[in-house]
Formats: sequence, C-alpha cells, structure tokens
Amino acid sequence: MLGLLQGFAAGLMLSISFFDLAHNALNSLGFLKGNLWFFAGVVFFGVVANFIPEPTLAPASSDKSRKKNGDGGGKDIMKKHRRQVLFSGIITAVGISLHNFPEGMAVFLGSIKGLRVGLNLALAIALHNIPEGVAVALPVYFATESKWQAFKLASLSGFAEPLGVIIVAYLFPSSLDPEILEGLLGSVGGVMAFLTLHEMLPLAFDYAGQKQSVKAVFFGMAFMSASLYFLSISLPEDMSL
Repeated sequence: MLGLLQGFAAGLMLSISFFDLAHNALNSLGFLKGNLWFFAGVVFFGVVANFIPEPTLAPASSDKSRKKNGDGGGKDIMKKHRRQVLFSGIITAVGISLHNFPEGMAVFLGSIKGLRVGLNLALAIALHNIPEGVAVALPVYFATESKWQAFKLASLSGFAEPLGVIIVAYLFPSSLDPEILEGLLGSVGGVMAFLTLHEMLPLAFDYAGQKQSVKAVFFGMAFMSASLYFLSISLPEDMSL
C-alpha cells in the first residue's frame, strides 16, 4: 500500500511539474526560454542532490556478527527504509509548498475581482489540496509512526498558500517581473520532476513493484490533471493559475 501511495504521489508531482508549471512557462515565455528555465531547475537540483547524503546501511563486519545480532540486520534495513520514506515525504512537502505559492496568489487576485470568484476558487483549491496533503502525510506517518508529525508537516506545506497571498499583496506588484516569476515557476517544475524520478519513483518500485507502481503513477497524474482542469474552469477568463 505504501508503494502504491508513493506511486500516486509521484503521479501528482509529475502532473504538477509537466502539465502545470512547465506548461505555463512554455506558453508564457516561448518554447526555448521555457525549456531553459525548466532544465535549469533540473540541473540545479541535480547538483544539489550530490551533496544530500542518502540513507545507507552500516556494513556488517562479518557473518558471525550478523548471527550474534540475530535480527539486527533486518532492523537496520527497516530503519533504512523508514529514513528513505521520511526523506521522500519531506521532498514532497517542499515540492508541494513551492507549487502552492501561485495558488495563494490566484485566490488573492480572484478575491479582488469579486467575492464569488474568490470563494469558488478557494473551494476548488481546497478540494485540489486534499490529495496533496495525503501525499505528504502518509510517508511521514509511516516513517515516524507519529500522527502529529504527519499532520504538522502536511499543515506546514499548506501554509505556503497564505504566504503566497502576503507576497503578492506586498512585494510582487512593484518588484518582480512577471516573466521572471513564470521562469522561476518553470524551474520549480524541473526541480519537482527531478525529485520525483530520483527519489519517489524508485521507492514505489521497491515497495509495490514496477507494474503496480506505474499504474499508480498514471492514476495520480490523471487525478491531478482532472483537479487542475476543474480548478482552471473556476478562474475568470482573463486570469490563469
């Protein structure tokens, strides 16, 4: 079940990356600039990933020591798996937090246009955020066995939206070029794609097998694509997310 949920979360992340962030960057900046920003994000986090220590097992000194320790090797493997799952949960939280910034901005700008638009958009985004919260909370709960830790990290990733409201209300109108903003969001898409393929998908394969995991990935992509569609039709015509 954990592997399937990891695959589902990977599908959510890939859908956000390719069909939302990268797609908007290509439409706004053109094919060349959009791709340059996207792959700049990929290269940036590819370099950063080299400095992130991956969970490793402490090598046993000999077979005799393994026998003396009984099931210690199995416990070490489980600890490694829990660290990997926790790391993937944190990665998901960071990626979804970055994705939530423009959603908060959209609610703010929609509310300026009118209360009905703002309320409809807020409701659509709230429903759209439920699977995102699940994608963050489940791996954290599996790794820590703490409902509070899972709730806390999922909630923190959601606070990116009100932060997006604050930023757009007080900073963006006077200090950030919309083209740079679109480029940065395209780079975020590249970062999310790299994280998903490098961390989450291999973990899903380990737990659920390739065939089942790939099905879960496409189900997650379809689910998020439908969510993004219903979110887009709730926006006014002269506004995009």
